[in-house]
Amino acid sequence: MNDFTRQTQEFFSAAKDARIPEQVQAIAEDGVTKARETYDKLSTVTKDNAKVLEEATAAAFAGAKSISDKVLKNTEQNTEAAFEAAKALARAKTLPELIRLQSGFVQQQLTVAGAQSKELFDLSTKVAQQTFESFNSAAAKTFEQLKKAS
Repeated sequence: MNDFTRQTQEFFSAAKDARIPEQVQAIAEDGVTKARETYDKLSTVTKDNAKVLEEATAAAFAGAKSISDKVLKNTEQNTEAAFEAAKALARAKTLPELIRLQSGFVQQQLTVAGAQSKELFDLSTKVAQQTFESFNSAAAKTFEQLKKAS
């Protein structure tokens, strides 16, 4: 048996009878308990915040869908108006009538486009504000929960 092997066996022989002081055991147990409590708090905060983020994201997607629906509705209305104007232009009997119909259509579409732009701007502003508020609220809630968990 070499010297290293003998020393190793002596170390393990002495170590098997060694006792860990009760104070060290208590500190270790307390550390594990506190780590578990912190983990549980942070886990709860994380799960809650994931839910809040999901709700805020769903609200943002709903807002984007309402904007998309509005754009599609406007496009349909404008296309329908263009077809109606084309039909009327095709039935025009004289050049002055054709010019009058074309001018009327352009004037009407400019008015409609202005109204549609305002509606779309108002809707976009509302959606952006709601989305910002949702994410801001989620962030505030996260920070508040993290403060409590600390």
